[in-house]
Formats: sequence, C-alpha cells, structure tokens
Amino acid sequence: MSHNPVALPGEPEVNLAQALAHGLSEDEFRLIRNHLGRTPTFTELGVFSVMWSEHCSYKSSRRHLARLPNKGRLVVGGPGENAGALDVGDGWLAVFKIESHNHPSFVEPYQGAATGVGGILRDIFAMGARPVASLNSLKFGSFDNARTRYLLSGVVGGIGGYGNCVGVPTVGGEVMFDAAYDDNILVNAFCLGLARKGELQSARAQGMGNPVLYVGSATGRDGIHGASLLASAEFDASSAHKRPTVQVGDPFTEKLLIEACLEAIKTGAVVALQDMGAAGLTSSSAEMAARGKLGIEINLDQVPLREPNLTPYEMLLSESQERMLIVAQAGREHELQAVFEKWDLHAVVIGRITGDCRWRVSWRGLLVADIPVAALAEQAPAYERPMARAAACTPPVRVVRERPAPAEALRRLLDSPNVGSKRWVYRQYDSIVQSNTVMEPGGDAAVLRIKGTRRALALAVDSNPRACALDPYLGAMAVTLEAARNVACVGARPIGITDCLNYGNPERPEIMWQFARGVDGIRDAALALETPVVSGNVSFYNETQGRAIPPTPTLAMVGMLADLDYCRSQFFRRPGDAILLLRTSAPALAASEYDALFGGGNRLGAIDLHKERELIDLLVTLAEKGLINSAHDVSDGGLAVALAECCFNEAGKFGASVEVGTPELDTVVNLFGEGASSVILSTPSDAAARVVQMATGRGLGCRRIGTVTSDPVLRIDSDIAIEVAELRTIYEQALPGRIQGHG
Repeated sequence: MSHNPVALPGEPEVNLAQALAHGLSEDEFRLIRNHLGRTPTFTELGVFSVMWSEHCSYKSSRRHLARLPNKGRLVVGGPGENAGALDVGDGWLAVFKIESHNHPSFVEPYQGAATGVGGILRDIFAMGARPVASLNSLKFGSFDNARTRYLLSGVVGGIGGYGNCVGVPTVGGEVMFDAAYDDNILVNAFCLGLARKGELQSARAQGMGNPVLYVGSATGRDGIHGASLLASAEFDASSAHKRPTVQVGDPFTEKLLIEACLEAIKTGAVVALQDMGAAGLTSSSAEMAARGKLGIEINLDQVPLREPNLTPYEMLLSESQERMLIVAQAGREHELQAVFEKWDLHAVVIGRITGDCRWRVSWRGLLVADIPVAALAEQAPAYERPMARAAACTPPVRVVRERPAPAEALRRLLDSPNVGSKRWVYRQYDSIVQSNTVMEPGGDAAVLRIKGTRRALALAVDSNPRACALDPYLGAMAVTLEAARNVACVGARPIGITDCLNYGNPERPEIMWQFARGVDGIRDAALALETPVVSGNVSFYNETQGRAIPPTPTLAMVGMLADLDYCRSQFFRRPGDAILLLRTSAPALAASEYDALFGGGNRLGAIDLHKERELIDLLVTLAEKGLINSAHDVSDGGLAVALAECCFNEAGKFGASVEVGTPELDTVVNLFGEGASSVILSTPSDAAARVVQMATGRGLGCRRIGTVTSDPVLRIDSDIAIEVAELRTIYEQALPGRIQGHG
C-alpha cells in the first residue's frame, strides 16, 4: 500500500470547479487543502463534501444550538450521541429524537418518508433502546396545488408502510396544509424507545485494535449525496431529477436489524454502535472515532455489496438503508457475527480502531483516503452567519374579509383541513402494535404504558409556522409551551424536549435571524419549564428558487405520569359536570386559523412564562388529585372549536351549554382567537369551586362557563346552537372531502 492516497483511473481531476460542484465553497476547498497539506483525492473530496455539508456538520447552527439547555436531573444522555435519554423511573430510560426528511420526501414521497422513519428508528436502537412509539409532523401545500394530494398520499403511505411492517406503532402527530409549503413540504419523524438502566449504548469508539464490524444490508448506489447535495441545498429546476439520491427502505430487514442489534448488545461485546445514516459509512466511522479521540482504518474490500463495481467514492457516500457500524471488543467479534448470522444479516470485520487520530480507507491494496479525524468532525467549519431582521416578520396589514356569523364560522373552521379530523391519515398507521398504547391518535397527546410498572409516558409534537412568521421568538416559545400543555392535559408532567428546526437558506441574513430568534424562544421556554432539549435536528435550505418556507421549529415533548390512573382525555365524560375555562391571558386572532380564512389579526400577544409554568403544574396536580374528568388545550380554531372537540367522544352522547362572552373581549376573538394558553376542563360540579380557587391562587384566570349536558347539542351564548352530530360530520369529512377533490 502506498504512503499517500492515490487517485484512481477514470476519476475526475480535483480542482475548485469540482469542489463547487460538490457543494463546497472556495474557502472550504482551501481549508481542506490546508488540513491535508495537499490536494484531496476525488474520494476524499466526496468525503469532505458530505461531512462538511450543512446536514452533517451543522456549520451554520451549532454555535446557536449551544444556547439550548441540555442538562437536568433526569438527563442521562444528551446531544453528541444518537439520541437523548431521560431516567423515567423504575429502572427505565426513555430514549428519543426527532429528525427531518424533507427534501427526499418532496422528491420521492413514499421512499423519502419511509426511510425517514427507518433512520430515526436506527438512532433509537443504536442507543440500546427498543423503539416503542413514533410520531410525525407533516406540512403540505394547499389543496389548490396539483401535487398536494400526490405528496400527501405518498408520505402517509411511506410512514405507514414502513412503521407498520417493522412493528413500531405511530401513536400521534400533526398535519398542516398551507400554500407556503407548495414547493417544499416538511416531513419530521420522531421515535421513542425504552432501555433498562445500565444498558444504554454509546457511539463513542474505544480501545485501540478493537475490530470494526459492518452489519445489516449490503451497500448499493442509492442515496449518494443525499446529505450534501439534496438535504443541504435549496430546490431548483433540476430537483425533480434528484430521485437517485433518495434511499430505498426495507422495513422487514430493519425489523431483523433491531432484534439482532439488541441481542448483540446483551452479549457485552459491543463497545460502540452507530447508524449508517446521512453520509453512510463515512459519517458513522468518522463520528465514532471523533467521539473517542481515536483513529480508524477501513478496508472497503470487505464491505458487502449488492451490485458489482462500486468505486470507493460510491461505497463511502452510499446511504443504503438498514446498515449499522459496530466497534467490538477484540477477540469477541465471532460472538457478534454468530448473532447476526442467526438473523440472516451481514456482519463482517471491515476495519479496526487506531490510536493515531487518522481516518484511513484502503481498497484493492491502495490507500484511497487519509484524513485527520478532527478535520471531518469538530474542525469542520462553523459559521457566524450575518443576521438581519426579516421584513416578513413585520406585522402585515391584513385585509379583513366579511365575517360570517359565529355558527357559520364554526362550521367553516371545522371544515378546514387544518382543524378537521386527521383520521384519514392516522387510520393508515398501526397505533396499537406492541400493546403499550393507552391513548391513540386524535387527542392532545399520546399515552404509552411502561409494562410492569404503573408509569406511563405522554408524547406530543407541535409547531406553529404562522406565529413564527409573525414573531420567530414568541412563536417558537409558544410552540414549546403548547407541546408542554398537550402532555399536561393528559395528566403528564413535561420532562424533556427534542426539536426539529426547519428553516430556509441560512446564507440569507433574514433566515439566520429567524433561526437565532427561534432558538432563543425555545431556550427561554425550556428553562422556564425545566424541560431540557436532549436531542434534535436542524433542516436548512427549505426553499425553492428563493422562496423560503415560514420558520417552522417543531417540538416534540415527552411527559411522565407516575400512575396511569392520572391519565385524562379531552372528551367530556359525564352530564352535569362543570365546564371551566382556564386562561393565562387573552386570546388573539393573529396567526389563527380564523385569520387565515377571514382575516383580522396581525400581532401576537405577550407570554408570561411564570404563569405558563403555573398552568402546567396545576394541570398535573388536578389530574393527580382526581379533581378533573377531562382537559383539552385550546389551539387551532380557538375556544369554540375546542368545545366542539370535547363533545366528540366515541359514544356521542354529550353536549355542552356554555356562556363564554366577556365584555372586555370581542365575540369573534373570544370564540375563535388563539395564542393564549387556554384549557377547557370538566370537573364534578361539587369540585368546581375548589379548582377555581386553586387556579386563582396561582395567579391564573379560571371561571366556570357552563355544564356538560345529556342533550348532544353545543350551545355557546346566544350565538351557537348546533347538534354535535352535525359538527362531527363536518369535522370528520374535512380532509377526506378534499382528498377526493370535493373541497
């Protein structure tokens, strides 16, 4: 083997033009040559292009992400590993993360969404945790866009097809339709797994001389440059031709891989385990070595291939799915190979850990890459991008269209695809496999039992791009607080966050300003709630030909119930119960669904973080004391929509008679405004006064507004009196009607 990497016959000459074609800048190409002391080989150029891509290096965001709180008394694993981990009691750890697969899903919706699910699952079981639940947050364009139905069908099919086959339930999520996403949809996938204390697995390489095993599927040509040239660049006229950069998933192999990896971990022979995700073999090997401050040698001759004649460049950059990299204890590799052979999976030694902090790759007796590990990891560029306040965030002058009567407005809102039932989506997902699901999709949060204990976990995912477009700071803060309210409404105490931050091109100062303000909003809310951000993902370049999506930070919140008996749903349960309205401040029409349909709002209200924390704590306390029978967060559509949703229990027997009018609030704002932290409670009539007293003692607004009735009619003041059955029909048909082309 030669002492210097060699160029291979037929490879292009490496020069500035070639570097620019790989998504690198002129300064970055110069920096690469400085790191190496020479011009890189074509293989090395490909390696740098993926490792220094926005998707892998976080070069525009990591300085800002350092402001997020990631420590706490329950945190046992945070940023720097495959996923975050929290101690949830009784010897159990909750391991979770959310990631984006936006660009691949727009180019090829079924496989893009499917492999997004597969990738996030691997991040979880790479930590030694069994995946037990998935969520998703989806953003599509308007139904006036010809591609929306195709993209929706493909993405939902991909999520269901992969998750159902692999046997991990999809227990919740959110879906939004807006013309702002016509040219760049968002597909954010979340997974949570459970691990026993003491069995958490690291991705940090250790032990000079330890063997490196490639396990799982064979390598093909799919996904090459998925991380660098697809996920780290905006869409343009050529994007439709980027389908070969989208990976192809195989959920049945993933199921085998889950079982094999978890069994392998139990042998004690696994030192480190890493998913071959974005940038495939390159990132997994370099990142494991970098975490351990060690080096690694790889022999590509040993890599299993599913098609012949792959070049080193292709093998290293392939993002073929269902593959993992293991650092094993020396001398015990045969134990691990036996495990994977039992599951009919490849498990071959392709390299070893070294002590020289170099990343070396050989092929057919030739050295094809020799790079300092640090140059691929912590020494990757980190930019302080220029920032300037986005003009789009100046409150716009909204044209107020003719406002319908309240009853008609309620019908119209329930008919909106953003407010109406998402049953068409989640009925395509298996939400009960593994038999942990206590509360299924459609409520404020999903609830999962931890078998063998009285404990349960609550999961919610939220975003609010309209609010973030008006004010990136307050909007991101509000999203964090809404996710916390959603888990608190089912009786769970919020304990941790994972975030997926979706923005436009960070090279534009106004986008970078939106991002930085969004990070600050999440930080301040997380500090107030004591909910650390233990994992996450940044997705930049979500724009097409200069048209960026609205800033869309997506937050997934995990909550904990000490006892399943504390669990509450959003639905009214008994006629005669008192209905209470709990509010921290007045609602507003800004960024509301009412505003989107009819106009009328342009400025977000202020947020009192002390009151928000008191509200969360009160909701959990009320559930634990058994003082409430239901709780429902007021969000899309406002108070009137939330009251209707409270009546949509499966039995369909109950209605409500309420008086919500207040002299200080306009009727439309009161009924359909959003933004404020508002919750509808139902409680035994004789407990209502105590609940009001507990709330007012914390400085929170709380009043009795009505009663649950056995007559299934929703009555609100003198403005609305509609049978619940009619409202529910509108609600359930809102999305199917548009999918069928009726809306």
